[in-house]
Amino acid sequence: MDEQYVVSTWHYVLAKHAKAMCALERELGDKHGLGPSEFEVLDRIVHHDRKLRIQELCDEVHLSQSALSRVVARLEKAELVCRGVCDSDRRGVFVSITEEGRARHLAALPTQRAVLAEIFADAPALIG
Repeated sequence: MDEQYVVSTWHYVLAKHAKAMCALERELGDKHGLGPSEFEVLDRIVHHDRKLRIQELCDEVHLSQSALSRVVARLEKAELVCRGVCDSDRRGVFVSITEEGRARHLAALPTQRAVLAEIFADAPALIG
């Protein structure tokens, strides 16, 4: 693969990511009181349709464990998720979504998808 192509692609990814995060921060915040990371945590829990271990969420939302813990704490304070300890392993912490969390996610989903559709409207088609 050509080095210039790789560097250009990297710059494209960085620019799209920055633009998407700014737009998501503004739109999700203004319309639904959520940040992009908060929405992503809710989205992942809804996608799996079960409680998730903190480590599972960490792997999927690409946040450090401490950053994810802060996001989960904000969501818990807003009563959108709740945390619980694993019965078989007291060190394990699970996060599950509340009914209010499901409702907020459902309301915010079209906003998030519209922002992403706009940001990536000119993206090359991906295979697979």
